[in-house]
Amino acid sequence: MDANETYQLVKDHYGAYAKRYDTELSLEHSQKVAQAFGYTLDELASIPDGANLGASCGNPLATAKLEKGEVAIDLGSGAGFDVFLAANKVGPDGRAIGVDMSKGMLELARKNMEKSKALNVSFVEASITSIPLPSAIADCITSNCVINLVPDIDKPMVFHEMFRLLKPGGRVAVSDIVAKCELPADIKRNMALYVGCIAGASNVGDYERYLKEAGFEGGSFLKPAVWPKLTQHR
Repeated sequence: MDANETYQLVKDHYGAYAKRYDTELSLEHSQKVAQAFGYTLDELASIPDGANLGASCGNPLATAKLEKGEVAIDLGSGAGFDVFLAANKVGPDGRAIGVDMSKGMLELARKNMEKSKALNVSFVEASITSIPLPSAIADCITSNCVINLVPDIDKPMVFHEMFRLLKPGGRVAVSDIVAKCELPADIKRNMALYVGCIAGASNVGDYERYLKEAGFEGGSFLKPAVWPKLTQHR
């Protein structure tokens, strides 16, 4: 499967995932996933119910250290979960921008934006390898369980886009699935595991190389999170 086919597979899967929200995905399940990664009940109560689809693999906002008045961009923003939380943190003088290539997810995110009545939130339809936003616009860029879904050949482009979008001295906070060793070929070819955020996982060395080649300095890898044992999954 080539890169274009992979992108289409991911679009189709997550577009369908967004449409299943009202019928198959429970708020209780989504909240349990988020709480397992350190999101608080107060934070979860502050955003529209439809924003949290339980699709996180960590909590990038815990290390983003967002401040009032900042501009935050979330790559692969889905239904807007981390975007709405970031909007609360940066306040009315700041901005929170979500970027996603799935029309279904963006439709749900914009419905959530109407519910929230947030004036400092916006969403952009784009691949996270090529984002139609000005350079040096963001103070912080986040991403939550998304970069693994980008084909390996294009992953370096994501980090170059991050670097381009950040203001001098800006920062990134990424939660993602990372492989401890080289994945077997049969796993890499398994498309169910790919859209499930497993088969496309890079190893730590690749991540370090992507960051360095894009121009980043001072990065660190924090303690891995453990996925909660729940009865539902993607």
